[in-house]
Amino acid sequence: MTNASLRPETAMVHINWQDGTCADFPYIWLRDNDPAAFHPQTQERTRDLTSFSLDVCPLKIKADDKTLTIWWAGDDTVSAFDMDWLRGCRPGERVTDPAHTGFTLWRKNLGANGVPRAKAGDILASDAALKNWMVETQIFGFSIVEGLDDNTDAGMDVARRIGFLRETNFGLTFEVQSKPNPNNLAYTSIALPLHTDLTNQELPPGFQFLHCLANEAQGGGSLFCDGYAIAEDLRQLDPDAFELLSTVSIPFRFHDENTDIRSRKKVINLDEDGQVIEICFNAHIADVLDLEPTLMTRYYRAYRQYMIMTRDPAYLVTLKLKAGEMVVFDNRRVLHGRGAFDPQTGFRHLHGCYVDRGEFESRLRVLNR
Repeated sequence: MTNASLRPETAMVHINWQDGTCADFPYIWLRDNDPAAFHPQTQERTRDLTSFSLDVCPLKIKADDKTLTIWWAGDDTVSAFDMDWLRGCRPGERVTDPAHTGFTLWRKNLGANGVPRAKAGDILASDAALKNWMVETQIFGFSIVEGLDDNTDAGMDVARRIGFLRETNFGLTFEVQSKPNPNNLAYTSIALPLHTDLTNQELPPGFQFLHCLANEAQGGGSLFCDGYAIAEDLRQLDPDAFELLSTVSIPFRFHDENTDIRSRKKVINLDEDGQVIEICFNAHIADVLDLEPTLMTRYYRAYRQYMIMTRDPAYLVTLKLKAGEMVVFDNRRVLHGRGAFDPQTGFRHLHGCYVDRGEFESRLRVLNR
């Protein structure tokens, strides 16, 4: 039988479950998470820490297999906690997040044939197919959707199955094609080395959707590499370079006639556990480095080394999109680029949009309910 006991010396309630597992729950944590302190419909907090003392203490408790009941000293508050909920929210253990699928790092050996693929019709018609495709896309960082209709709404329809589109200074959507007076190198026919988009933004967009409507010109193959894999290899091969790129921020800037958007970013971003969670790398819109002179040469060496690795064939997957295909990739993980193409030999037109990571993860959680 499940039982609970007060531990005044540590200001905690100790719970033992039937299977022998146990956990300690601080008094202040239990009072803060009193189920009665949450709105029954919105599940938002309606009571905060200023409504009771930090030295809050139970007067008595009662436990069975289903419920922990606490009578609090000093007022008439009685809290009733579901035991299953307590077990799933044990302090010191992170709650399982269905949106955190983990990552599979890849290099050249993935090959174009190893890129996950899904049918647009399946994604649009089935939540199960949508979920499976999203999980694979997040694990590998990119995928290809096949069978899209020949119109600019087709790719957006797939993106909107996930969530809201992210608008930028280029609009809600954008056209990747060679055009006069371009304000971005993507709108030319020259080669684009691997990069992540819009590193100059305060929050770079998450997942990018590039729907190929035509790709008849000679050249113009698409290039991809796993920025996480490069970062992890750099961590092993050159720890000093990895530390510099993950601790020192540099300026990025995009400016044209109507905009001037700037932000500082670290090329490699880590979570509190040291895991790589974001890459911000775009040599085209890196602003003039403003680091201390004593740091400058060391940083340039590290920055150049990451750049060299993005151009190493050992990391590259190359493919040429066909009309009706759409590549979807995590813009804050997977670097993308393209070979030069000759617009005189045929028409090349890709239609793009973004969906932020937060929208992507939210949809995965809802699909997992």
